Amino acid sequence: QVQLVESGGGLVQPGGSLRLSCAASASITTAYAVGWYRQAPGKQRELVARIFSGGTTNYADIVKGRFTISRDNAKNMLYLQLNRLEPDDTAVYYCNFRGSWIGDDNWGQGTQVTVST
Repeated sequence: QVQLVESGGGLVQPGGSLRLSCAASASITTAYAVGWYRQAPGKQRELVARIFSGGTTNYADIVKGRFTISRDNAKNMLYLQLNRLEPDDTAVYYCNFRGSWIGDDNWGQGTQVTVST
């Protein structure tokens, strides 16, 4: 079981930026993939961005060009830079550590991002 702790959420105005951080209790280089998901009220959890073990990244179409995922392997940290935020980005953002290609998911407790005037 991998423990994940997110931080960095908050209230921001449309067009603003935030940086989310996720601290992992295990080496993130051992993961099949690490990434960020989000869940808005009344909606299913959805992929935002992830990094595979080899370094390949993929993003949800709706965040491409605005969000950037990165990691610090030495510190076992995962980051998500959120730029040009929109009200529809409002959600709880979860860090994910996937142990293998068939699943073995570990989740953080989530951090709230609210985009509003």
